[in-house]
Amino acid sequence: MTHPVTAFMLERNSMPALSAPAPTGAVLGSIFQAALRAPDHGKLRPWRYLTVNGEALYKLGNLFAESSRADDPTISVEQENKFRKMPLRAPMIVVAIAKTQAHHKIPEIEQLISLGAGVGYLLLALQAEGFGGMWRTGPLAYNKGVHKGLGLVEGERIVGFLYIGTPEGKAKAIPQNNTDDFITPWA
Repeated sequence: MTHPVTAFMLERNSMPALSAPAPTGAVLGSIFQAALRAPDHGKLRPWRYLTVNGEALYKLGNLFAESSRADDPTISVEQENKFRKMPLRAPMIVVAIAKTQAHHKIPEIEQLISLGAGVGYLLLALQAEGFGGMWRTGPLAYNKGVHKGLGLVEGERIVGFLYIGTPEGKAKAIPQNNTDDFITPWA
């Protein structure tokens, strides 16, 4: 018999169509508390999260468009408008930021993995609370203008933009993986 937590995890799915409301208040606090429970060798807390909602979504869209134009002055007006509208796909975006640090025992990769686990926990907690999320990256996650506009400092990087809200429609069916394709006994 599969444990209910495991059964729930097997149902985790990204939700590309999201509408209002997004989580707020104590529910949002609990979701972030789940993210902050990620394994963290040395308790370095190599992460921080920005929440973007309301009018700030439009501001983020402008930042996306302006930073993209600064990188490539030849982009079309249509492409620039596409960047401007990206944040409006959901009522909230959480920007997951890695803030790694030099440490004699804990390499940067472990710190990045810790943040990745936190984002995974955040997505699971969202779903448990009746919300949905979609983890996106793309060129804007690596754009220096976006980094500057969001207040990132030296040594920080965006690991993803989590689009968050109430799921619309049905989730796409995800086929079950054959574990034998990924797991090999070592003798």
